[in-house]
Amino acid sequence: MTTVFEFDITTLAGDPLPLAAFTDKVLLVVNVASQCGFTPQYTGLEQLWRQYREQGLVVLGFPCDQFGHQEPGDAAAIAQFCSVNYGVSFPLSAKIKVNGADADPLWRWLKREKRGVLGIAAIKWNFSKFLVGRDGRVRARYAPTVRPESIEADIRAALAG
Repeated sequence: MTTVFEFDITTLAGDPLPLAAFTDKVLLVVNVASQCGFTPQYTGLEQLWRQYREQGLVVLGFPCDQFGHQEPGDAAAIAQFCSVNYGVSFPLSAKIKVNGADADPLWRWLKREKRGVLGIAAIKWNFSKFLVGRDGRVRARYAPTVRPESIEADIRAALAG
């Protein structure tokens, strides 16, 4: 695979979603969890989505239970938590794995495209973020500690470019 638009995902509702539907959009891809210290980042992610979606930003959340069992719920529980607590309206995928032999193919590709600190490919924790440009290539990778609001300038640049 050479661009993100060649992948298909499954939504939290269980429906197929080809990422080709977002061709020419900027994607912010994030592994998320409901019971993580970084969970309040949902607020910033939702704000970015609402502010920039008309300009071409798509925020995609990927629930993941690989770190400290912080996403134990099923699809219905995840959807309810995100809606009630954070008003999440951006697309969420079915629960996935981001590391290991069973890692989601999209996430394997993302990690190959942009390694983390010290060249490490593995995702370290929930709320790791990848910014993908309109060309479908990874522009940047952000650690879980990086708040969504702090990458707004990068998102604007990607939308402009």
